[in-house]
Amino acid sequence: MATRINLLDWRQELRNQRKRQFFSLLGLGAVASAALAVFGLLIASEAVSHQRERNEYLQQQIAETEKKIKEIQDLEKTKASLLARMRVIEQLQASRTATVHFFDEIVNTLPDGITLTSIKQNAGSVTIEGIAESNGRVSTYMKNLEGSEWFAEPKLVVIATSEKDKQRKSTFTLEVKNLTKASSKGNGGDGE
Repeated sequence: MATRINLLDWRQELRNQRKRQFFSLLGLGAVASAALAVFGLLIASEAVSHQRERNEYLQQQIAETEKKIKEIQDLEKTKASLLARMRVIEQLQASRTATVHFFDEIVNTLPDGITLTSIKQNAGSVTIEGIAESNGRVSTYMKNLEGSEWFAEPKLVVIATSEKDKQRKSTFTLEVKNLTKASSKGNGGDGE
């Protein structure tokens, strides 16, 4: 029988075996780390991509909302313009009837014996010029204007008496306030 003698150092063999195990575990760890890093990068990349999509969606929604806000602002400007036009039209309609009521009231307050020669309206006041048969008729006319709901505070500016063809005539100038509240009363009555 032959005996076998191992001339190799068993400790060296054990060291080599442990070295191979270490390097194989190190390689396996490096591969696992690389795989884990790649997996982490893929997850991070997917998260970034998903967040970008969400950001793009939000940007689109913001752009649409800003567009709608712009449209609403344009509509509000149009609405304000239309309301201003409606107010102007309403004022014109009110003044149209107010003019008729104004002249109607001038005629209704005019007593016999007075002839009007001029009527001038400036803002809230009216200047009336005319010829009367007597000063008493001018006084009556002033009382009638004071009693009217369209006029207030009549003031006699000038009165001049003259005789022509043996007839005595008084030329006069009156100022009276034109009341705007009467104009709104008259307009409200027309709408019914």
